[in-house]
Amino acid sequence: MPIGYHFAMLNRRLVPTLFGLGIVLGLGLLRVADPYPVQALREIAFDFYQRSQPRPDADFPIRVVDIDEASLAEVGQWPWPRDRLATIIDRLTEMGAAAIALDMLLPEADRLSPARIAESLEGVADPAILPDYDAVLAASIARAPVVLGFADSPFRASLPDAPKSGFAVSGVNPVGAVPQLHGAVLPLPQLAQAAPGLGSLSLSTADSVNIVRRLPLLWSDGKQFFPTLSIEALRVALGVSTILVLGETEGEGYVESVRVGDITVPTMPAGELWLYYREPTPDLYLPAKDILAPGYAENAARIADHIVFIGTSASGLLDIHGTTLGDNVPGVSIHAQAVEQMLAGTYLTRTDWVSGLEIVGFLVLGAILVFAILRLGPLAGLLIGSASLVGAAAFSWLMFSTQGLMIDPSFPLVGLALVYASLVFFQFLITDADKRQIRRAFGYYVAPSLLAEIERNGDRLKLGGETRQLSVMFTDVRDFTPLSEKLQPQQILSVLNTMFGALGARIIEELGTIDKFVGDAIMAFWNAPVDVADHARRACRAALRMRETLRGLNAADSFGLKGSAAGIEEIVIGIGIATGEALVGNMGLETRFDYSAVGDTINTASRVEGASKAVGYDIVVVEATRAAASDFAFLEAGSILLKGKSRREAIHILIGDHILAKSAEFLALRSEHERLIAAMRNGRDAMGLVASCGLRAASIDPRLMQFYEKLMSRRADFAPDQVLAVAE
Repeated sequence: MPIGYHFAMLNRRLVPTLFGLGIVLGLGLLRVADPYPVQALREIAFDFYQRSQPRPDADFPIRVVDIDEASLAEVGQWPWPRDRLATIIDRLTEMGAAAIALDMLLPEADRLSPARIAESLEGVADPAILPDYDAVLAASIARAPVVLGFADSPFRASLPDAPKSGFAVSGVNPVGAVPQLHGAVLPLPQLAQAAPGLGSLSLSTADSVNIVRRLPLLWSDGKQFFPTLSIEALRVALGVSTILVLGETEGEGYVESVRVGDITVPTMPAGELWLYYREPTPDLYLPAKDILAPGYAENAARIADHIVFIGTSASGLLDIHGTTLGDNVPGVSIHAQAVEQMLAGTYLTRTDWVSGLEIVGFLVLGAILVFAILRLGPLAGLLIGSASLVGAAAFSWLMFSTQGLMIDPSFPLVGLALVYASLVFFQFLITDADKRQIRRAFGYYVAPSLLAEIERNGDRLKLGGETRQLSVMFTDVRDFTPLSEKLQPQQILSVLNTMFGALGARIIEELGTIDKFVGDAIMAFWNAPVDVADHARRACRAALRMRETLRGLNAADSFGLKGSAAGIEEIVIGIGIATGEALVGNMGLETRFDYSAVGDTINTASRVEGASKAVGYDIVVVEATRAAASDFAFLEAGSILLKGKSRREAIHILIGDHILAKSAEFLALRSEHERLIAAMRNGRDAMGLVASCGLRAASIDPRLMQFYEKLMSRRADFAPDQVLAVAE
């Protein structure tokens, strides 16, 4: 073999391989870059895992005193006077709450405080002798294990002075790795000084109105740590003074876990807890109105030794967030669920080595898929790729369900699908290029239609056919012979190409098969080679659309006949349609054949088209076609003698579609037409009825005037039960 041949074969194998491996490598680099769409897809996959297996329900010592709609309706609109909050804190303390965490901001003085009101009404009363509700609340906070909250805000310059808890760091200090405070909305100083605990209320590093998946346990001002509300509430409840931050012993200083007392909470590198939600249950909540009610002590068993969060589920207070389970819950319940996770010791983890495993695993599976497709074919590649995806997804689910380890199943799923699709498409391009080369080569020897059939159904290329019900159409140009005598061959070719292109498109749009163009005629049929259930209706609709298309071409002088030497300014065609059985299939020689149809139905359609001249109308169909498209607008045109037939063929003219058939004008014309036909068959004088029908027809289709003009000369076509000899 020549060296060039071997080089070409090498390229045909090497280029697809390099292309496939390039796609795999490119997707691997995309995964390393980890842009937002990749992250979003991964988190959606983990959301699906949580929905499939939520955190199990358990009765943890956590409660939420809920300022719900019912409490607002009974106590009054928010904000409440702070003596009410003081009452709630006092009663929760009395009932033995281990910690009381307020998921609300208290940055301004109480405007409902009597002392505050007196200050604004000068001379009404001495503010010094009136109650100061902020002082009342501060006193209640000082007597209770209360945790107040602050919120990260880029619009505030202030920051907390110092955390209430102590912090110890093990390993490299990760103070720069945790979310940074831009500024803070702080509680009133007298309230903050009285509280044993202070924690961040912010659920994420950005204002989240979507799904809350991770909760920062630590925040930093660049120098020191501040806890989030949930972990500060746990610290106060456990009675410990210090939170231990466990950082990496080597590297850039990321958070590995946070320890409060004996509870160690594994975190993401930025000190975030990946929330593992359980289905929300009503038992978690206790309406605030029940604590303010006289019988509040009845709830003591639900409060004693519990960590109690005070927050709101009222929709008007805008503290509703989405969870991975698809629920919309108040923000306070997210803090509560975080503490539940810490008490249960049920965590979701995703360490750095997991990302490395995902990337290496994808590269290996992608390379295997590339070689499988190129060596074994697309089907084998599909099977191997599917098995790889199932295995990767099963391993990912096993790690999640048994270890809480989150390994991404989404990127292998999408990535391997893209590799498969890209490589198969690339192979298709190569194959298509080969086919085009073969088509160009063989196009000099065989017809293009035969090449298309070879490409589609090479196993069916043999002589023979099948009998099918067809609707067959023939068209022919009127007065084409004198037209061709007066025009140049190039002009005739232009006229025919313009007409065939426009009219043929209407046939194809109605699922017809164009059999051939013969001179100025078109032969087409429906219901072969593919099944067309309503083939008669489609043939009729195609004829009507061809009529309209030809009208538009003539109006626009698309044939260039106006003012020409032809003496004919418009192209006029006749259309004949017949429905019945015919033999359709490959016909010709063993060495060269064509797909066509033969039979009496084809001959009938051709003869009916020719009879349209004598009938005086452009679209003529047989009775079988009319019956199959009975909702269209037809008029009976008698029975004509066709060459080769022993009986006359009942024919009809097609006026319009089903919409015209229901119009009042056509219904009136059809009724008058039926009276005319009955009179002609009975031998009565019908001239008056012909004139009446002509008047009614003029507003529907002016071409009907010629039909009615020729009607009286065709009385023989309306003779009843007439059987004639075979036409010569």
